[in-house]
Amino acid sequence: MNRPTETLPPAKKEFNPKDAVLVFYAFALISAAVIFALVIYRVLTLQDLLSFEHPLKMVLYVVFPTISLLLFGVILTLLTPASYIDETNKSYQNYSLAAIVSFTLAGALFEELLFRGIIQNVLNLYLSQPWLAIGITTVLFAGMHVQYYSKPLMLLNITIPSLVFGWVYVQTHNLLVPILVHFFMNLGITLLFKYKIIQMRGEKG
Repeated sequence: MNRPTETLPPAKKEFNPKDAVLVFYAFALISAAVIFALVIYRVLTLQDLLSFEHPLKMVLYVVFPTISLLLFGVILTLLTPASYIDETNKSYQNYSLAAIVSFTLAGALFEELLFRGIIQNVLNLYLSQPWLAIGITTVLFAGMHVQYYSKPLMLLNITIPSLVFGWVYVQTHNLLVPILVHFFMNLGITLLFKYKIIQMRGEKG
């Protein structure tokens, strides 16, 4: 008599940064195409998207918000038990430096083109209230990160930065600024973990 074979549950697919980079760049291209169409049809102007009128102001709005968000990330990390952190976030630092740079750049590029370049700009056209547009965009930004729903504290970790990204964009009218702040923030925090400069509470070295 044959015994029924035990069916094992399907193995959970591991996070692959190379796959994620390709997906992010694909969606970034789609977002860029939509922005291009909005410019062609005069919904937005290049001045709304890539203003270079005040280069020094742009530099300051990259440097100081990045430093502030890195400090916020460090403080939140030191105060947050490791069990409250999403598992995928814990694994980022285990990849090579090239993979980390590619992943953080691709993610920042896609998310800023979509959320600041398209959503926040379009909302601002109809609402004419920048902070309301920033707030709604931030809610949508947090809503997209479904992997954090089981770790609600992680939503705080993306809500505050999203508000900052929206604010620096309003101040500079240049999408490169929130893209760079987003990229440097994510890269900086990941490298601090990778090289054991900071650790999460309850995590053994």
